[in-house]
This record gives sequence, C-alpha cells and structure tokens, in this order.
Amino acid sequence: MSVFVVQRNGRPATVEDLAPLAFAGYAHFTAMQVRDRRIRGLDLHLARLRTASAGMFGRTLPDETVLAYLRAALADGPADVSLTATVYSPAEFSTADLPPEVLVRTGPPASPPTGPLSLATVEYERVLPEFKHVGEVAKTYYPRQAATKGFDDAAFVDRHGRLGEASIWNLAFWDGSAVVWPEAPMLGGVTMAVVRRRLDRLGVAQRSRVITAADLPSLTGAVVMNSWTPGVPVDRIDDVEFATPWSFVEILHRAHESEPLVAP
Repeated sequence: MSVFVVQRNGRPATVEDLAPLAFAGYAHFTAMQVRDRRIRGLDLHLARLRTASAGMFGRTLPDETVLAYLRAALADGPADVSLTATVYSPAEFSTADLPPEVLVRTGPPASPPTGPLSLATVEYERVLPEFKHVGEVAKTYYPRQAATKGFDDAAFVDRHGRLGEASIWNLAFWDGSAVVWPEAPMLGGVTMAVVRRRLDRLGVAQRSRVITAADLPSLTGAVVMNSWTPGVPVDRIDDVEFATPWSFVEILHRAHESEPLVAP
C-alpha cells in the first residue's frame, strides 16, 4: 500500500489525465491532514471548495461527489496521510461551461516546524485572496528572499500597511488576554476557522482588528498556523521581538484537538 495516491474523479489518474494539467493553472484546492482516515473541519473544507468553485467556475460539485472522491483515495492508502483535493476546469484558457473535475493526491503526514520562527514582512497582495488557488509563486519566492536576510519565512502586508497572512500560513496574535486575528484581505484557513469556533466553545476571548507594524510592539505573542498545525510560535517579525508564551500556543492546540475527527 503506497502513501502516494493520485486519482482523478475517483479513479487512478493516468499519464493522459495528468499531462494536460502540467501547464494548466486555473484551479483551486484544499489541503488537510487525515488521521485514521478521518478529518478535522471536514464541513469547512467542503464549504471552501463550494465557494471557490462558484466564484471561479460558476458552478459547484455536490458535496457527496467530493466525499466519494475523498473516500476512494483514502481507501487506496494508509490511514494517516496528507491529502490535497484540487478542483480544476478542463476548459483552461476558455470560457466554455464545463463541469469542474477533481484531483485528489495523498502523501506522507506533515511534520510541522517546531519554531520559533522569524518573519520578514513584504508588501504583497494575493489575487483573489479569498480562494485557495494554485500557481502562486509568491508563496515560495518571498520566503526564499526572507531567508537571504536571515529570516525563516515571510509575512504579507498590503498597500495600506495591514498584516494579513504569511506565505503558507495564517497569523494569530496574543495581547495578554485574548487571541487577536488580523483584519485584511486574506485566505481564511480551515485550521483557523476550526480554532476560532472551538475557542468560542472553550470560552477563550478572541477579537479581530487591523494590525500594522506600529501595533506589533503592543502584542505579547504571535503564531502561524495551517493544515499542518494550529500553532507554531513566532519570535520576531522584522525587528520586533516576541516572547510568545507557551500557554498561548497550548490554547490553540487544545482548541484544535477538541474538534472531532470526521470520516468523509
């Protein structure tokens, strides 16, 4: 049984299936960690795919169709994997109204960095930031540039100076009494959404507000999160240093782990 599974519309993908996609890029996706063939925030992943398909293709696939494709891919691999479901249009470079198709790929379970991480800010605004779409060179280019300056990764600041997200991460901050989420155009991560709804149930204070570079010294902690992990501590953004309390990181992990794993 291989950890690497690639299927198109619920069947093993052939070279003929994949060759046209090597140079295509009109697609969106969602990425998740699967444990014991179960997924946290499955409803949020399905909602993400529906919303992006409606916005990019003008039509959506039934949830049950997507779930069937997920089940087929998971049945062919081990119980613990990383999984990416990509929805694409077979009418690349065309306005033809064709049903979207789905590629599902699995690989080894993710091992997130332990941190702490340092982030260099860069002015950058994603196209269609509300969709998790493919072909974004900035997610690799800017972290590589940050590394040449001695940083671990990059955080994005828009033209108005608002911090929004990092390269492949959402950002969250701690002000000493509440989790603070930055307000700016960005991709709302599934892990972020899971953590937010579970923090509400745990009674942990949280708020959203605009955060600029000038606001950073007033915050007592920062983390990044994505499908790999609900929190990796950040100890520096540009020249602002954080003594991110481990208790903050633990709150986020506890919230995430309180979300039940669900079978597709």
